[in-house]
Amino acid sequence: MAEDRIWYASYAPGVPTRLDYEKTTLSAALTRSAETFPNRSALNYMGRKISYAELNGLVNAFARTLADLGVHPGDKAAVCLPNIPEAVIANYAIFRIGAVTVQNNPLYTERELAYQLNDSDAKILITLSLLLPRIKKIWGQIRSEKVIACNLNNYLPVPLKQMFPWVRRCMYRRIRESADVLSFSKLLPRYPDTAVEDQSRWENLGALLYTGGTTGKSKGLMLTHANLSSNVQQFAAWFPDLKKGEESLVGNFPIFHSAGFTAIQNYCIWQANEIILVPRPEPRNNIRILKKYRPTFLPGEPPSLWACWQIPTLLKSIFQASKVSFPGPPRWLRTPFDA
Repeated sequence: MAEDRIWYASYAPGVPTRLDYEKTTLSAALTRSAETFPNRSALNYMGRKISYAELNGLVNAFARTLADLGVHPGDKAAVCLPNIPEAVIANYAIFRIGAVTVQNNPLYTERELAYQLNDSDAKILITLSLLLPRIKKIWGQIRSEKVIACNLNNYLPVPLKQMFPWVRRCMYRRIRESADVLSFSKLLPRYPDTAVEDQSRWENLGALLYTGGTTGKSKGLMLTHANLSSNVQQFAAWFPDLKKGEESLVGNFPIFHSAGFTAIQNYCIWQANEIILVPRPEPRNNIRILKKYRPTFLPGEPPSLWACWQIPTLLKSIFQASKVSFPGPPRWLRTPFDA
């Protein structure tokens, strides 16, 4: 019998005091979600929706891409991207071939990126085309063999995809392929999206997430597939009212950060829920998403959500549509709509 703890009394109804962990890796969880909810939207990127069946196929194709480029089980593959579909596709393809995903902040300086890429021994780097000039400056200092570049408009809906290079010229950079630089959008169609062998193993290393480096150089936290899966199962248990295949979550936290990696990307994949991807979590973007998509799960730090709370009609609609705000607004802002 589990020992009672005084903090159990503070648990919300339905939250268990202990868990029996299911030994399912996140790559296997994606396959399960694709089989159980094939038509459910997995990713919503500015209105372009990618179903779980499609996402699983894209992961299979990119897994073959990486393997063909020489990425083997145990190798490190760095992902330096904002919240765009390629970030999720890359992470789960890396999981699937038994390699290790390394998360890097795309806002980092050349010195910071060079340190993390060398410290992690990243064999390959998946990043934005906009960052190629920065990578070029440190190419002779790092051990990575190839760069796979992505453009922000690859998965935008029509006609935004076609218009993007013209109306957002400062955010678009044409990818000039070479022996070292490859294009994500050109690589993927070369490989089939049929099932590949899942080489992720419960006890093996799955990810390196770097600390912020506030007390010195940033450190890569070594997370096994057991760590990653168990953490997601804990998160799912903490929110028993959120149902599998029914929820829609605003992807405010960056996936390269532990909060976004676990509570947004991995949690939603595990639960077969929708991620509304937010590359730039600005207040105006959140307001647009809340009005247009009426998500059921709104993550975000209180300061970043402040603009939303200032609009009374929008605030009320948030609490009518959303089951959870994590970590949520101050208590006094919830009070008017508690009844």
